[in-house]
Amino acid sequence: MADALQTAAGMSNLIPQHILVPHDFSETADHALLFALDLAERLGARVTVMHAYEIDYGFPESTIASVDLLAQIRTAAGTALEAVVARARKRGVPVEGLLQQGAPWREVNAVAADKKADLVIMGTHGRRGVARALLGSVAEKVVRTAPCPVLTVRLPQHAGSESA
Repeated sequence: MADALQTAAGMSNLIPQHILVPHDFSETADHALLFALDLAERLGARVTVMHAYEIDYGFPESTIASVDLLAQIRTAAGTALEAVVARARKRGVPVEGLLQQGAPWREVNAVAADKKADLVIMGTHGRRGVARALLGSVAEKVVRTAPCPVLTVRLPQHAGSESA
């Protein structure tokens, strides 16, 4: 049966060997990472934890960020990512970190394609209505456009909430 599924899907292996975990340094992202690490440990997969930060150049000219401020943002994001990766490595799973600048959903898709990820596991806040319209949904955009399957993970206390 598995051979038939693999042939039908045109894939040589349906078991993920490389899991990409976008991380925004939130509790929800930490929960998704723990889920991914547990799965990777069981499957013998490796994990790439990535963070994408976006600089909003829509400011008036008088408030455009200086080169020093941009460097500080990159350094802070890199330091935070290194801490997340260091914690993740304690699980004994092969983990690499990757810092990207750009729209998070686009960067997730680009990294998934470039690194040939088999699966993206990411946290979602599950926002609905006005909150989703105003804030957008990185997870939704990734689910709709990713080059591989995407699994979204919510915090347990948000599982039954419609407005979380």
